[in-house]
Amino acid sequence: MNKICLYLQKLINQDITLTSPRRKLILVNPISRHSAGFTGDPSTSYMPLGLGVIAALTPACWDIELIDESFEEAHFREADLVGITAFTANAPRAYEVATLFREQGVYTVMGGVHASVMHEEALNYVDTVITGEAEIAWVKFLKDFEANNPARLYTGGIVSSDNIPKVRREIFKYPYVSDLIQTSRGCPMGCDFCSVTMLCGKQYREREVEEVLNELEECRRPLLFIVDDHLVNNNKAGRERAISLFKGMVDRKLNKLWFGQASLNFADDEEVLYWAARSGCQLILLGIEAENPQALKDAKKKLNLNRGVDSYKTAIKRIHRHGIAVLGAMIFGMESDGPEELYARRDFILNSGIDAIQSSIMTPLPGTGLYERMKAGKQIVLNNYPSDWRFYHFMHATMGTSKMSRDELETTMKDIWFSMYNKDNIRKMMFRTLRRTRNPKAAYWVYGTNHNYGRIVLEHLINDQPDGLNRNLEWNSGKRSIYLKLTDYLLILLYAFSWNKMVDRFRGRTVGS
Repeated sequence: MNKICLYLQKLINQDITLTSPRRKLILVNPISRHSAGFTGDPSTSYMPLGLGVIAALTPACWDIELIDESFEEAHFREADLVGITAFTANAPRAYEVATLFREQGVYTVMGGVHASVMHEEALNYVDTVITGEAEIAWVKFLKDFEANNPARLYTGGIVSSDNIPKVRREIFKYPYVSDLIQTSRGCPMGCDFCSVTMLCGKQYREREVEEVLNELEECRRPLLFIVDDHLVNNNKAGRERAISLFKGMVDRKLNKLWFGQASLNFADDEEVLYWAARSGCQLILLGIEAENPQALKDAKKKLNLNRGVDSYKTAIKRIHRHGIAVLGAMIFGMESDGPEELYARRDFILNSGIDAIQSSIMTPLPGTGLYERMKAGKQIVLNNYPSDWRFYHFMHATMGTSKMSRDELETTMKDIWFSMYNKDNIRKMMFRTLRRTRNPKAAYWVYGTNHNYGRIVLEHLINDQPDGLNRNLEWNSGKRSIYLKLTDYLLILLYAFSWNKMVDRFRGRTVGS
């Protein structure tokens, strides 16, 4: 650990003696009950990594308990302090949890992306708000709290990568399937719809590779999610760092199967792709967003505009050659979108070589340039805050476009989503992935990912009625296409000879790679 981290740890633990009173800190990851999202399935319920950082920054005289509402509902229990984090869609539930504890006299503090941009709102429901990154501000807040003099607002700002501690992983008691790790912070893209740049800045801050590898050796779960928003920076040094990280994972024999997030430049360097694949990369999310230059201009997606939409298929093919599948992040409901543009985007997805689909409706998150423009233009329809924040989960239209009303956009998206996530198409996409990548593990991951997103966007069709879908996206009536019946036999072979170990991994059982 570098000198600054050692200094921080000393600062955290100073004044702690054997006679220090024990205190209880409860950390809560609240989950909205409005939409199930990724919850309810251990393979898609991700550990709240930020709360692991908070735990690492907390002195040894504090007992820490995590409540993750992906697995259990928060109820009152005795504590000295409750810390809460929340994305925007979960903010109303976060306020409910805070009220639950405040009514019993427990002090509450809130951080995370929503509280950082809406701190005046959050202060109506919690005792203290910490904005920005927490590494310095949390330490200051705790010292003030222990001295019975906490402030209402602490500004964390943006910290040096030297200050980022290893996550305290023993608090993650739930049956998460994936370990999460962050190797860098910040994103230079500055997309109009994204809050990452606002919260973490444009400067790309990289942790030391050896420090990351040491933390990876502590990760014991069968799958890994590298949560960096921009995994490979847009320069030679960024590519060399990525190669060093991936080589280190191979040299240390970590045997991880992993998924990450990147921009299109991930495909620029064959050596980056080679070592990413060697280190266990099976699936990479690419922020493609749209195939239409005007839509990219709407979103201020400058990197993709500069590269040109014609470059997409070449990049995807290059990634496939290394046995890595592509999760394409696509946005519907850009300002210039009408029905014709939406269906054209759907057709592009189905013919582009994208393996798994993350399709969302453009949502004006607070703190973004998009939100400020739409708010100023009075174009946001669902604006009864904080209650309406529960709709800001990217699967619900909160506003219309220049060519469509909010209701028209939402109705059109239901049709488009079913055409992409119906069982037949999901299976066809899986077999295409198998052919393109020649990697059965990547094909399995794609098959599961498309099912997961399908369950989210088709939630309105999943029920126990005869005309409804089950969670496997099959009709409850038993109606099945000839294609599904015929390819069932191929799936039996895949499960028998290749996918059995992947099933174990996605159920949380550690197996050989």
